[in-house]
Amino acid sequence: MPPRRFRPRSLLAALLLAVALWYAWSQAPPLAPPALPSPPPAGAAAEMEDAVVARTVDGDTLLLSDRQRLRLIGVNAPESVKPDHPVEPWGPEAAEFTRRFVAGGAVRLQFDGDRTDQYGRLLACVWVGDRMLNEELVRAGLARAERQYHFSAELRARLTAAEAEARAARRGIWSAR
Repeated sequence: MPPRRFRPRSLLAALLLAVALWYAWSQAPPLAPPALPSPPPAGAAAEMEDAVVARTVDGDTLLLSDRQRLRLIGVNAPESVKPDHPVEPWGPEAAEFTRRFVAGGAVRLQFDGDRTDQYGRLLACVWVGDRMLNEELVRAGLARAERQYHFSAELRARLTAAEAEARAARRGIWSAR
């Protein structure tokens, strides 16, 4: 088989196509992020409850003053106190972040989907003022968004966006540490 001849027209056509595609892509309007819900209104009594945090167990688990354990819905922080399990990187930092976030003790719980897990722990979003612990923990790079569980698409989008932000900024578990 004879060697192929170099065809400048083919190369030029490929180059022009690449430039046209790049130009079209660069001129397209940016995709708007999904609208994030504002904190739930105070009158949403069926979905919201006031609570007091007695102590932080780890990054994604709290013990409430009524002795109930609460697991943050939609997030998974590295382990720091699991029996027969090593402390994972960023686990102590996640626990400390959570401890500081709820340091005042008074929180609002927002239920979204199942109210308890298979271990009997409450499943909720934890609000302090207008900030959600679940989201802030993920945004800080100290937990992963867990999208496979049953909760609203709105919360799923919110946690996914926070994780994307942490990954892009290489924070916490997404850093090269």
